[in-house]
Amino acid sequence: MTLSVVIESMRATSPLVFCLTNHVVTNFTANALLAAGAAPAMTNLPGEAGPFARVASAVLVNLGTPSTEQFAAMDEAVEAASGAGTPWVLDPVAVGALPVRTDFAHRIVTLKPTLIRGNPSEILALAGRESSGRGVDSADTVEAAIAAGRELASHFGSVVAISGRADAIISADRTVLVQTNGIELTRVTGGGCALGAFTAAAIAVSGDVFTGAVAAHAYYGRAAERAAATSLGPGSFAVEFLDALALTDPAEVDSVHLEEL
Repeated sequence: MTLSVVIESMRATSPLVFCLTNHVVTNFTANALLAAGAAPAMTNLPGEAGPFARVASAVLVNLGTPSTEQFAAMDEAVEAASGAGTPWVLDPVAVGALPVRTDFAHRIVTLKPTLIRGNPSEILALAGRESSGRGVDSADTVEAAIAAGRELASHFGSVVAISGRADAIISADRTVLVQTNGIELTRVTGGGCALGAFTAAAIAVSGDVFTGAVAAHAYYGRAAERAAATSLGPGSFAVEFLDALALTDPAEVDSVHLEEL
C-alpha cells in the first residue's frame, strides 16, 4: 500500500479511534480526527474502556493528564485491545519529567504497544536513558533519540515514531526520516497529541504499521506546512490546520522526502 492509499483508505473507511487522552487536548484531537476523515471516541471510564477497545479500529493511550481512574481505564483498554488484536498507540507524554506517569509508562510498555509516539526526550526516558525534557517540551534532538527508539522497537516489537523537525519512524530493521516542516505545531496545544490519534487511525487501515506511521507523519506534516503558509499566528494556524487536514490531497504524501538511515 502506498502512502497516499493509506490516507485515502482512512477517508473511505472512517476508522473509529478510541482515545484515552488528556483533557487539555480532547477537543482538538477529536476535531483533527474528524477533519482527516476518521471517527473519534473519547472516554476514560473503567468498565466501558474494555468493551470499547474491542470494537474500536484503534486505541490511543495518552498520558498527558493522568488520574487513578484513567490509569485503570487504560489498563483495561490495553488488555482488551491486545486480546482482540486491536492496534494501540502509546503516547508517553512528559515521561521522564514526572515520576507517577513514568512508572506507569515503564509498566504498560511491556504490554507491547503497536506503536509508540513521542518527542525525543520522552522516547529517551521511556528507554531508560538520560533525557532533558521539561514537561511536554523536549530539549533533546530526534537524532539523539534514534538509538533509544531502535532499542524500544527491538525489545517490544513496536514501531516507534519520534517527532521533531524531521520525524523518525523506526522498526526493528528500518529507520526513515520524514522530512516535513511542522514546527508551527509546537505553538498549538495538542499538535503532538492529535498526531498520536491520527497515527492510530492510519495504522488501523494500512495493513502495515510502519507504512501507516510514515503516511500519517508525512500527511500531518504536509497539512502543517499548508496551514503555516496562510496563517498569521498560532490562533489562525490552529484553524487553518484543521482545514488543511481535510483539504490536502492524499497524493501529496507520495512526494514527501523520506531519508532512509
